[in-house]
Amino acid sequence: MKRRDFIQKTALSSGAIGLTGSMAYGMPELRKAKHSFNLKYAPHLGMFQQHAGKDPIDQLNFMADQGFTAFEDNGMRGRAVSLQEKMAKTMQDRGIEMGVFVAHEIYWKEPNLASGNKDKRAEFLDYIRQSVEVAKRVNAKWMTVVPGHVDLRLQPGYQQANVIESLKQASAILEPHGLTMVLEPLNFRDHPGLFLTDSPQAYEICKAVDSPACKILFDIYHQQIQEGNLIPNMEASWDEIAYIQIGDNPGRKEPTTGEINYRNVFKFIKDKGFNGILGMEHGNSRPHKEGELAVINAYKEVDNFM
Repeated sequence: MKRRDFIQKTALSSGAIGLTGSMAYGMPELRKAKHSFNLKYAPHLGMFQQHAGKDPIDQLNFMADQGFTAFEDNGMRGRAVSLQEKMAKTMQDRGIEMGVFVAHEIYWKEPNLASGNKDKRAEFLDYIRQSVEVAKRVNAKWMTVVPGHVDLRLQPGYQQANVIESLKQASAILEPHGLTMVLEPLNFRDHPGLFLTDSPQAYEICKAVDSPACKILFDIYHQQIQEGNLIPNMEASWDEIAYIQIGDNPGRKEPTTGEINYRNVFKFIKDKGFNGILGMEHGNSRPHKEGELAVINAYKEVDNFM
C-alpha cells in the first residue's frame, strides 16, 4: 500500500459521523482489561473500522479501549476544523497522543523543493504555516515532509542545496512554536523517482539544516526495502530520528506477516529510551473483524520483548 493510497483512504474515513456506539464491538475478548504496551504504537483511521464503525470519534475510543496511547492521521490537515477540534478533545480525554499528519501537498511526479523554483518553495512554506495552525488545534508535535521528485535537469548537489534551503526556511517558521517536521525517506520500489530515499541522506540533510524543527521520520517498511540493515542504520542516525513508522515487508501489513523481526527492532527502540510515537502506517493482512483482531494481537506479540 502506497503513501498516497493511505492519504486518500484516511481522507475518506473522515466522512459523516456515524451512529455506532464505540462499545458495540461485537467480540467479547475485546472487552477484557486493555493491554499495556511498552511503546506508543499509533493506529490510523480505518484500521479498526469493522469494530468501531465509520465515526472517527468512535474509532479513537476503540483504540484507547485496546490500550493504544497514540494516533496518527496523514489526512488531518484536510479535515474540517470542527472535526479536528472534536478529535483533539477525544484524544485529550482518552490519553491519546497525536502523531504525524502530512504537512503539505506531495509532488510525486515532478520536482518542487529539489528544483529551487521560488514559487514552489513559497507554496511549500505556505503549507507549513497552515500546518502550524492545524498542529496547535490537534495538539500535534510532528508533521511529515516529503521533499518530492528529483529534478533530472540538475546535478544532485544543487538539488540537495535547494532542499536544505527550503527546509531551513520552514524550520524558521516552526521553531517558535516548538514543532518539528520529520523528513521521510521513501523506497525506490513503491515511489520511484523521489529525491529523498535513504537514512544517510536524511541524516546529512538534517545536520545541514541544523534545527530542532527538522528531524527524520524512520519508516521501517521503506528502509527495509531501500537499504535493509535496519538496526545499524537506526543506530547511526539515531540522534536525528524523532518519529518512527511501521509496516512489515513484503506486503506492508502488520508485524509478524513478513520478514522483519519486529520483536528485536522494538526491543532496540525501547532500549534506546525512545519515548516518541511509532505510527502503524500499514494495512491489515486479513479483512473484517478477524483481521482487525489479528492486528491487535500481532502488536501484543511483538511488544512482548521484556
